[in-house]
Amino acid sequence: MIFDLYIVAARNLPASLIAGLFGLLIGSFLNVVIYRVPKMMQRDFDNYVAEQSGHELPHQDMFNLMLPRSACPQCGHKISAIENIPVLSFIALRGRCAGCKTPISMRYPLVEMLTALVSFGLVWHFGTGLAGISSLVFGYLLIALALIDFDTQLLPDDLTLPLLWCGLLINTQGVFCSLNSAVLGAAIGYISLWSIYWIFKLVTGKEGMGYGDFKLLAALGAWCGWTVLPVIILCSSLAGAIIGLSLIWFAKRGRDIPMPFGPYLAIAGLVMLPFGQLITQKYLGIVL
Repeated sequence: MIFDLYIVAARNLPASLIAGLFGLLIGSFLNVVIYRVPKMMQRDFDNYVAEQSGHELPHQDMFNLMLPRSACPQCGHKISAIENIPVLSFIALRGRCAGCKTPISMRYPLVEMLTALVSFGLVWHFGTGLAGISSLVFGYLLIALALIDFDTQLLPDDLTLPLLWCGLLINTQGVFCSLNSAVLGAAIGYISLWSIYWIFKLVTGKEGMGYGDFKLLAALGAWCGWTVLPVIILCSSLAGAIIGLSLIWFAKRGRDIPMPFGPYLAIAGLVMLPFGQLITQKYLGIVL
C-alpha cells in the first residue's frame, strides 16, 4: 500500500513541478486580484451612490484586473514585463522599485511562493486529471479570498459564489464527494454559521462574523461534502484561536480589533479537500 503511494507520487512529480512553476505565475496574478478587487468594489459602490443621488460619477476611468498597468504607488513607475517575473524580479531589484527605490512589500513574493507550493501539493496529491485541475481552481480562489479578508474583512461575492457553484458542478461527477453530500454541505455550511451569527447577535447585540463567512463555508461544503464540515469548523476555530492569540501576544494587536474568520476557513479548506474524508473516517468514526 505504502509502496503504491510512492509509485503514484513519483509519477506525479514532473507534473507537480510544472504546476509549481505555473503557480508562481498565478501567484503574481493573485497579487493583482487581492489588491484590486476591493478597490473595484469600492469604486462600484461610490458610483452607485453618486448615481442614485443624481451626482456625477466619481470614477469614470478604466479600472479592472487588466487595466491600468501595474505601477509603483509612490512614483507611478510602470512595471515592465522583465520586472514582473515572479520572485526573481524581486530578488534582482533587491526588493525595491526600479524607479524610486521604495521598498516593495515582501508579501508579493510570499504570495507567489505560497501559490507555487499549493499548486505543487495539490497536483502531487490529486494528479493531473479533473480532480487535480479543479483543485487548483479551489486553491487559487481560497488564497485570494483569505488575503482579501485579512486586509479588508470582506469576502467578495465575485469570488465566493463562483467557488460555491464550481464545487457543486465538479461534484456532479462525484470528484471529491457525491452530489448529494455536496448539496447538503453547501446548505448546512451556510445555515450553521448563519445560526451562530444570529444567536451571537441576539445574546451580545454585536455581529460576530459577516455573511461572506456563511458563503465561504457553504462553498467548502460544496467541495468537500457535509461530513467534513465539523472538522473544517473545528480546524478553522483552532487555527483562529492560535493565530489570534499569537497576534495579540507577539504583535501587540488590540483585543478590540475585529479579526476576520475567512483566512482560517481557507486554511482548513486547503487541508480538508485532500485529507478531509480520511481524517473524518479515521479520527471521528463517521461512515461516509
